[in-house]
Amino acid sequence: MSRVMKELCALLKIKQLRTSVYHPQTDGLVERFNKTLKSMLRKAVGEDGRNWDHLLPYLLFAVREVPQSSTGFSPFELLLSYRPRGLLDIAKEAWEEQPCQQRTLIEHVGAMRERMKAIYPMMREHMETTQRQQQASYNRSAQPREFKPGDKVLVLVPTVECKFLATWQGPYEVIERVGEVNYKVRQPGKRKREQIYHVNLLKKWHAREALFSCPTPTESKEPGREEVQVGPSLSPHQRQMARELVDRNRDVFSSLPGHTEVTQHEIRTVPGKTVNQRPYRVPEAHKGAIQEEATGRFP
Repeated sequence: MSRVMKELCALLKIKQLRTSVYHPQTDGLVERFNKTLKSMLRKAVGEDGRNWDHLLPYLLFAVREVPQSSTGFSPFELLLSYRPRGLLDIAKEAWEEQPCQQRTLIEHVGAMRERMKAIYPMMREHMETTQRQQQASYNRSAQPREFKPGDKVLVLVPTVECKFLATWQGPYEVIERVGEVNYKVRQPGKRKREQIYHVNLLKKWHAREALFSCPTPTESKEPGREEVQVGPSLSPHQRQMARELVDRNRDVFSSLPGHTEVTQHEIRTVPGKTVNQRPYRVPEAHKGAIQEEATGRFP
């Protein structure tokens, strides 16, 4: 931050909030204003779309003179402490021939300060009420998540190929908690080894071994009998019929895949003609597993 901006923030008593990367919700007010301005431009711009820069001053004035629902006052009034004179106001004054009020600079500054003292408490009260309502609405579906230093997490960040597509990358290690919703993450192998991310972009990483669980084998009533799971949605009568079917055909039920020699299949081709066909394309990451499964179970 430049020295001029630091002095300006200190003079106007502005508290700056630093935001994290890839989380536009942190700058929700700015993003929402950009959406409103773009919508206004689409409706006011010409057919060729080349005069949008000439319309910006008029559209910004239209935004600044409208009272905001959060503060109860227009941005123009909060900044300059008096209501703006739009086209309709000027037309009304000319039509009614209202006398122009002449004030000295000292009188203008004094009136401006008095109005600022009266407006700002009301504006803060409106803002606090609106923020409480928005917080209650957001927290209805929000679930708190916390991470500790040393936890392994996945980070949702854009890919190198396309910035508009984000994928979970990692696992990375949490270094420390920065604020209430931000975490500093160590990401080896990247240009920036340590980066601060919002909690919405993080999720806990589980080791692959922990994703699989084998049920504890239960002792069957009959030796050599292998239990077959029956769907819970079946009625008691249907479950009994399913168990009887399994018992009658115990030799064809198994939890392990196998092969059969009951039938044979022939592929007849034209004599003397060699058939060449490319194999199905599979992802490179799956080729090892396919090769291991094919060579291990089928000679």
